[in-house]
Amino acid sequence: MDDPAQESLWRPLWRLQASMDADIARLYSGRRIEGLKPSFVMELLRLHARGPMTITELADSVGHTHSALSQKVAAMRAAGWVRTVAGDDARSKKVTLTDDARAIVGRLAAEWRATEAAIAEIEAEIPYPLTRVVTDIERALARKSFHDRIAEKLAHDPAWR
Repeated sequence: MDDPAQESLWRPLWRLQASMDADIARLYSGRRIEGLKPSFVMELLRLHARGPMTITELADSVGHTHSALSQKVAAMRAAGWVRTVAGDDARSKKVTLTDDARAIVGRLAAEWRATEAAIAEIEAEIPYPLTRVVTDIERALARKSFHDRIAEKLAHDPAWR
């Protein structure tokens, strides 16, 4: 059996994202900010701006699922960036920044602004900006969902039956 995963239209996008995240991580390392992943920054900035939140509230605010955010909060807690505290009632817990996170949140906001400006600069240099690509893909998916497109292809594949 051949390996269908050998080819991937999405792989270049994944590699690009990983490369850009690695460059951001190099900036953190250069400032001796250890254990911080670029993927944590949005949540840390959101917690700084809005204060402690439940995982559900934080997930909703950044557009992620509760499950995904729960895993990320566990990783951020293990890295020392957040902790959980008692919520409004005995059954709930809220996620809050640690002192270490509060000490660097200004730098994180500066990096976020610089990253957004760098992306805008790149988009000005290319003929078809990524933001336009995303919008165009979202419009195509509004016409026909990704699920429906895949299911349609699988309906004709004997290996799926």
